[in-house]
Amino acid sequence: MIPTTTVYEQNIGGHFYWDLILSKVGFAAKIIKGEFNTKFLNSIKEEKMERLKGKSAIVTGGGRGLGKVFCVGMAEEGAMVTVADILDKEARQTADHIKAKGGSAIGLKIDVTSEKDTFHMAEETISQFGRIDILINNAAMIYGIPRRPSFVEIPTDEWDKLMAVNLKGPFLCAKAVFPQMKKQGKGKIINISSDTALTGSHGFPHYVASKGGVISLTRSLASELGQYGICVNTVAPGFTETEATRKLVGDITKYDVSRTPLRRLEQPNDLVGAIIFFASDESDFITGQTLPVNGGRYMN
Repeated sequence: MIPTTTVYEQNIGGHFYWDLILSKVGFAAKIIKGEFNTKFLNSIKEEKMERLKGKSAIVTGGGRGLGKVFCVGMAEEGAMVTVADILDKEARQTADHIKAKGGSAIGLKIDVTSEKDTFHMAEETISQFGRIDILINNAAMIYGIPRRPSFVEIPTDEWDKLMAVNLKGPFLCAKAVFPQMKKQGKGKIINISSDTALTGSHGFPHYVASKGGVISLTRSLASELGQYGICVNTVAPGFTETEATRKLVGDITKYDVSRTPLRRLEQPNDLVGAIIFFASDESDFITGQTLPVNGGRYMN
């Protein structure tokens, strides 16, 4: 591609022209007209829309909800995607959806609380795509968890299971992908937390505690893995409209957005930009950070 510093449009004699200023040569060069201009602009657009081209990404909990949106969004940016989910059918459906749109994907049934499963996830990804560049630790236990009046009403087995999925899961998945990322000299691990870890939330102390643990895990791993070129960051969504949250609150249209400066309910697609940014080369000097994406409801 021709190196440029500015591209601007001029209307001369009823025709549109493009003046390309060549920064590396040091003088204004060509005025290019017509059909070539459209091709040039399209090439720029295509390049911008493939920020993850040639990269291999694993998304846990990718079969539905936020995870599915992350999988599709990354595939649209050119990533080869491993859709990992304990729900086998949903994982394969998401992978098939990506492939139907011209992308590359595989669907795997993976229990993130199983070390055997997580290592299998890494091995299959390497076998299919030859590398692991990105891990999105999205799998979490929230679907069907009731809000309780007091923490003393939370069954111990529910606490243990939730912690296993929400906190042990990211640990095991990071452990599984680390050898390949270390070998490559680069990698991106993106953990999904929640802004409730920053604010607290009545009725779900185990969920909130697990998401706080994710933030601390992020900082610890970032400190250790930076020497290998591996960046570890967290995205902390606000209350987002998904199947799980609709089940949680019932009539989601009654959710109070008056405390959200942007005055609307967060949607899954609102998170994709942050995920792509942390997964791309654009964030190569950012690690150990937590980015709340919540419409300003909580300001860090």
